[in-house]
Amino acid sequence: MKKLIFIIAVFSLVALSSCEDFLNLSPTNAASAGTAIRTEADAKVIINGLMRSLTSSNYYGRNFFLYGDAKGGDVALVSLGRGNDALYTFNHSATSNSYVGYWSQIYSCMLQINNLLTNIDRMEEEGKSTATLSDYKGQALTLRALLYFDLVRLYGRPYSEDNGVSPGVPMPLTVLDVYARETRLTVAENYTQILKDLHDATPLLSKSVTKGFVNYYANKAIQARVYLFMGNNPDALKAAEEIINDKKYTLYENTAWVASWSSEFGSESILELGIYQDEADLTANSLGYYFMRRAKLSNAMGWFVASDAFIAKLAEDPADVRRGIMDYDEIDITRFGACNKYTGNDNKGDKGSPSAVNIKVIRLSEIYLIAAEAALSSDKVKAADYLNQIRKRAPSLTPAAEATINLDMILDERSKELYMEGHKFFDMMRWGRSITFNDEILSGSISQTLRPKTIDVKTFYKTILPIAQTELDANPAIVSQQNPGY
Repeated sequence: MKKLIFIIAVFSLVALSSCEDFLNLSPTNAASAGTAIRTEADAKVIINGLMRSLTSSNYYGRNFFLYGDAKGGDVALVSLGRGNDALYTFNHSATSNSYVGYWSQIYSCMLQINNLLTNIDRMEEEGKSTATLSDYKGQALTLRALLYFDLVRLYGRPYSEDNGVSPGVPMPLTVLDVYARETRLTVAENYTQILKDLHDATPLLSKSVTKGFVNYYANKAIQARVYLFMGNNPDALKAAEEIINDKKYTLYENTAWVASWSSEFGSESILELGIYQDEADLTANSLGYYFMRRAKLSNAMGWFVASDAFIAKLAEDPADVRRGIMDYDEIDITRFGACNKYTGNDNKGDKGSPSAVNIKVIRLSEIYLIAAEAALSSDKVKAADYLNQIRKRAPSLTPAAEATINLDMILDERSKELYMEGHKFFDMMRWGRSITFNDEILSGSISQTLRPKTIDVKTFYKTILPIAQTELDANPAIVSQQNPGY
């Protein structure tokens, strides 16, 4: 980590000054990490840069969503070797396919956040506090919580598995000295700080609907996620219901659901990241191209397709509106296994590029599903009502009722609604469910030394990532804390 933090300290602050949106601002962010942020305008530069950094291919721009879906059982491979198939095959080690990009990108963002928070605190002590600075502080704290939440899910065992006693991730809260050697905290300690950041941020944030940035409701949505992953259903339900009841966001009508994936900042988008042709567009390396049918557009390889089980789930109701975002894949013109969530209307795009489609990190439909799951153990009538608001996407299916609703029904609805949004594997982990992969459609075979066809998420060690050897070399303090099996 010493090497990582030192390199990022220089690179991240310089890189921010090159972004197009920041060219009209005074370049005070070129100064050292300790003094770079002296004004409200400087803080805005960092916030803008942070939102841009979240769209990296190593994070929400592609690989984090790929991680959550490629490993969850709803996705399959047609052929090995096209790119990122190590996620599907679990071909990870400390020296090969470690996906260190998650670690380095998130800690890079963390450095910017900690630097921003340190400087805002200094400005507040100097009597320069403003409402805008307070909002930036709330955004930074919320983002730090989100980033650590994602990181601990990649490298730590689920909180619900052992109440968080297993190793989590290093958690620097200030800009580190170049010689600092942070060690891993427990998962429980990570979650404690995540919730502290979220709660500290809540009163600082605007309740206005914002586009492309964090607000009060994004904070509450992250709280709902975190509490759900902890198994704290009452607090998950409370956070989710506040969002629902305040009615700042509304669910899409069935007729608008498919088109919503091409439009920006719709009525369901609680946290959405802008992707534009000249900014953050990964083109052939984007999510859109990874899920598109092979050769539908130039350089489209069709890396991942829907599994047979997922296609069968959607086919339970031919009128399910979510089938409208699917397309036939390279296997057969009758097999609708390609996904067009990230390629705009008819794979043409609405902003000059079929891959310049915004990334929807948190949608209101997820919040309804969280509310349904969180209410299941205490109020099945309420749980069914929340679930039915999403289940109506498939109008021919019988609505859930107090006597019929169960966790499997919620699991299936989360699977269908949040497909290719990076949730399925993490859900299976927190539920402790085994995962069976649709390897039958794969050309070739997967070595049993990588993973079996069915994995037990409680015992299969590769369900969490190894700390990369480069990070162990840079920070010997965590060598003894490598994840078991690696």
